[in-house]
Amino acid sequence: MDPGLDDTGRAQAAEAAKVLAPLGPLKILTSPLRRTRETAAPLAELWQRPPVVEEAVAEIPSLDGVTLEQRVVWLRKLMEGSWRDVNLRLGQWREAVIAALLAQSEDCVVFSHYVAINVAAGAALGDDRIVVFSPDNCSVTVFETQG
Repeated sequence: MDPGLDDTGRAQAAEAAKVLAPLGPLKILTSPLRRTRETAAPLAELWQRPPVVEEAVAEIPSLDGVTLEQRVVWLRKLMEGSWRDVNLRLGQWREAVIAALLAQSEDCVVFSHYVAINVAAGAALGDDRIVVFSPDNCSVTVFETQG
């Protein structure tokens, strides 16, 4: 359940690094999962800056003991709902994502996952839905803050 990137993913990561390169060098945060660390690698190489692994921006946790097939079904159903309907563990995960992002005191690039990106978007928009928008694989979403 922690796959690396395939050839398409590696090509997308290289393209994302080219798009982001002019913005930095900036601090790079990445989820601990292999695919995000591999996605961050081309930008880290361009900027000569090692990524910092941030546990809080990891993939949404699964129910204990679920198979990959069960996770897909569970996640699809979950993504139809709102955060007010989730269990305590998922609510705490959401709050940790938001807290980790708000704790950043400087511009940075964060390599994360679909639901975690939606957590940030929902928090920014004041939207309680689990899925606020559908970012593509290796897309770039920019959040701007004021203070």
